[in-house]
Amino acid sequence: MKQLLLALVLASSCGAAQPARQQPKQAPAQAAPAKPAGAKQIDAARLLEDVRTLSADAMEGRGAGTKGGALARAYVERRFKEAGLAPLWSSFEQPFELPSGGKAVNLVGYVRGTKYPERLVVVSAHYDHLGVRDGQIYNGADDNASGVAVLLQLAAHYAGAARPEHSLVFAALDAEELGLIGAYALVRKFKAEKRDVALDVNMDMVGHSERGELYAAGTYHTPALRPALERVAAAAPVKLLIGHDRPEQGHDDWTNQSDQYAFHKAGVPFVYFGVEDHKDYHQPTDDYDTLTLDFFVGAAETVLDAVETFDGELEAASKGSAKK
Repeated sequence: MKQLLLALVLASSCGAAQPARQQPKQAPAQAAPAKPAGAKQIDAARLLEDVRTLSADAMEGRGAGTKGGALARAYVERRFKEAGLAPLWSSFEQPFELPSGGKAVNLVGYVRGTKYPERLVVVSAHYDHLGVRDGQIYNGADDNASGVAVLLQLAAHYAGAARPEHSLVFAALDAEELGLIGAYALVRKFKAEKRDVALDVNMDMVGHSERGELYAAGTYHTPALRPALERVAAAAPVKLLIGHDRPEQGHDDWTNQSDQYAFHKAGVPFVYFGVEDHKDYHQPTDDYDTLTLDFFVGAAETVLDAVETFDGELEAASKGSAKK
């Protein structure tokens, strides 16, 4: 898809098990933390309600192709409609085949840009997780109900009073845990339609960090994005660090570890927001009550600031060059 994309050119896991019947766990009620100084339009209470709902036992771990995945998808689609998004195609639902049989479904909505409506900035987060294994529900509160909850906040922000210069596509992707399958399906569709995709901003695990550290990966591949991120970091309510994207880092290079990799392989610049692995990563303990809520709200504010910054500066950044 390198030939597809870039009039902008910055230039350039885990199959789902069948649901088990369990008594639901009740996460302790937690008050929404106060919004950080300088907060924009993140609704902290709604953010936490979304992540709580998506990571509840009733969603059965949101395995791709399972009942729980369908329940999560219905919830996200309803929230897309409440936010005021329009479908990018005839429907929010964009189904695709799973290698093992059956179907999974991406949800894709958008807000039309005011200055560059044909140029797309994709904001993505996968809504699937590991399902039920050995009778235990893997609720995936951080991985990745947290990213989806932030995506919903950004959708509401831009479908409301704010209007982006570039068209913003909000993609809740399925089957990431099975090998980024939903992301590859979306990229293929963009390629087939010769869409001008300028940037992918992906979120995967943004709700759990005792050290208050959020990482932004991708500037090694597209150095022109770094100055904007550095300005975001200087004002961020969390500690925003830039890195985890260099090949010599081995497993600590996150380039291929979430949905942004499908875009990267197609020549699309990306910024991936996430946290380092923690004790609850891919464990049945990744529940709502293990999230670090003040950090999570601050991370959402930081991602919003970054998207606003990128939207206003893609023209200047296009003079930079992406590493091949």
